[in-house]
Amino acid sequence: MTPNMPDVPSLARQACDEVAAVFTPATSNAAGRMCDEILSARRIACYGVGREGLMMRALCMRLMHLGLDAHVVGDMTTPPVGPGDLLMVSAGPGAFSTVLGLMGVAREAGARTLVITAQPDGEAAHRADVTIHLPAQTMADDRAPQASLLPMGSLFEAAQLIFFDLISILLRERTGQTPDQMRARHTNLE
Repeated sequence: MTPNMPDVPSLARQACDEVAAVFTPATSNAAGRMCDEILSARRIACYGVGREGLMMRALCMRLMHLGLDAHVVGDMTTPPVGPGDLLMVSAGPGAFSTVLGLMGVAREAGARTLVITAQPDGEAAHRADVTIHLPAQTMADDRAPQASLLPMGSLFEAAQLIFFDLISILLRERTGQTPDQMRARHTNLE
């Protein structure tokens, strides 16, 4: 290694260890609860802001690959939600004004709400029907003495991506689908 060059493999191991530490035995219960909510929903709408929004879009894509009626809030083809539907939102730091507003609209329409958050005592969690807690650093606590190597909310977002793909595997198993069946639903317009 050249002097003053970063040891990228060492940094990567540290980052991966931090992501792995987010997953505790409680995560299994949360995953089961999230799968139950998804499978009992007639229609699913997904929403998040910023990079969390990208992770929610990734989750929505996997739900579509599973043949579920899943949509991203804000896309012009997203239908309305109502009774029997589920709005899933991400609010890592505890709340975002748009998340809270959409939760209110969904609740008024009779839909259930599920929040994925690092702050289970946050306002979004208090308003949700279901809270999925991923105990990871977000921008709400990125200045703590034991801050993650990853900047700002990246630890939460990386944990979301892995958790959401694990959810898709659990849902695939619970619905008796094969990876080939999921692959067959992937777009050919790329």
